[in-house]
Amino acid sequence: MKRTREEVDATLQIAKLNAAELLPAVHCLGFGPGASGAAAGDFCLLELEPTLCQQLEDGHSLVIRGDKDEQAVLCSKDKTYDLKIADTSNMLLFIPGCKTPDQLKKEDSHCNIIHTEIFGFSNNYWELRRCRPKLKKLKKLLMENPYEGPDSQKEKDSNSSKYTTEDLLDQIQASEEEIMTQLQVLNACEIGGEVYFELDADKICRATAQMLLQNAVKFNLAEFQEVWQQSVPEGMITSLDQLKGLALVDRHSRPEIISLLKVDDLPEDNQERFNSLFSLREKWTEEDIAPYIQDLCGEKQTIGALLTKYSRSSMQNGVKVYNSRRPIS
Repeated sequence: MKRTREEVDATLQIAKLNAAELLPAVHCLGFGPGASGAAAGDFCLLELEPTLCQQLEDGHSLVIRGDKDEQAVLCSKDKTYDLKIADTSNMLLFIPGCKTPDQLKKEDSHCNIIHTEIFGFSNNYWELRRCRPKLKKLKKLLMENPYEGPDSQKEKDSNSSKYTTEDLLDQIQASEEEIMTQLQVLNACEIGGEVYFELDADKICRATAQMLLQNAVKFNLAEFQEVWQQSVPEGMITSLDQLKGLALVDRHSRPEIISLLKVDDLPEDNQERFNSLFSLREKWTEEDIAPYIQDLCGEKQTIGALLTKYSRSSMQNGVKVYNSRRPIS
């Protein structure tokens, strides 16, 4: 049975509510014949920030990525989010065509009663939390089949591992934009689709340095810089700035030395990353450690904030240095 206006007014009086302080339109809720079947578990509610809602309204897609043994993430075209179930003590009702108070205010409604059918309900919803893309797996997949040139036997072997962009999107828990950016960082090459090529001086200098350093545990810095400059093509200028996140210079040793330390070989977890770095060197300047923690910074997190959380600062010969907050075994 549908409620009358008199029954609504009587309910307001019992509840001691002043009808003059409320909107004139009244929603009378009732469970429809299919509501009991459309209970929790048949539908998933997803809480979205306004920018993601706008992307959906503009025709873009949101994709859930993750293998069976991975925690699922949701990806937009350029960001990655953790998916978490949030329980609520308030029952969430599914009401098709339900009008909000703001929508009702815009309408000419004179004490009308709106009979609304509840289609289903839920006691939880999915909420999103921005997270760093999980990109370690990307390098692992690519290293299954390093490119050795068009004439190599592996290129002629149809069974060798190769991945299309779609394959990577299916297997890597990151947005397309984040994956493409990381492919550039890893110096990955696209086979069967690049048309124009040019030499990148910084990348060639960096790759040459890596080749030289990976053959020695430590390298006399002055000797390394001389050999490095002689090893790159004529006209290219080497600079230690090209080695950020790839090599570490020890200015306190005599003679000064340089050694290979690649940021992509370090742990992804924040605490594990700092533990690893402080096990290699007790004290760091911000300039030295920054290339090795830059990728840990979130959307609103800075290098300074990370250092404050995971390290202690002190002055050493007039220079601020950072060391671990906890003993490192």
